[in-house]
Amino acid sequence: MKTILDEQQVRDGVQKMARQIHETYGDDPLTIIGVMTGSLVLLADLIRLLTMPLRVGVVQARSYRGATTTAGQLTLNTDLLPDVAGRHVLLVDDIFDTGQTLLSLVKHFDTLGSTSVRSAVLLRKHGRQAVRLQPDFVAFEIPDEFVVGYGLDYQDEYRNLPYIGALEPADLVAESRS
Repeated sequence: MKTILDEQQVRDGVQKMARQIHETYGDDPLTIIGVMTGSLVLLADLIRLLTMPLRVGVVQARSYRGATTTAGQLTLNTDLLPDVAGRHVLLVDDIFDTGQTLLSLVKHFDTLGSTSVRSAVLLRKHGRQAVRLQPDFVAFEIPDEFVVGYGLDYQDEYRNLPYIGALEPADLVAESRS
């Protein structure tokens, strides 16, 4: 595995994104919705950097299963959402790849009566977008590689790494056979 972003770079990028969010919302109350499970590390670090009144919720959005490295059918579980009617909503996700997940979530939250719906992602992967929607806040632009760490996983492993690494094609093949 090669390192794409080291621990300090990740920390600096999250701090920069927090400043941008503050510039946008000021002291307005904000409901932050973390997209499970990949955003958990980012969500925890980000909310500690924000000082406006916050409510936090989670939504489970899943399109990768097992050893696959390509997205499948998206499923949403919204059972743990707080009421967002009349609230500014910030969706927080780990990675913007094709954009299908974020587009589905934005459409869903638009139907719930939110005052506004914006999005923040740790990583935007180049060359994979399949939708016109773009995230409002992006910590890092990365090449089209399969990345893990800081919440991102491969077969439910590597989420705990404090940095972002790219798995080599041989790692993906070896892992899928074990």
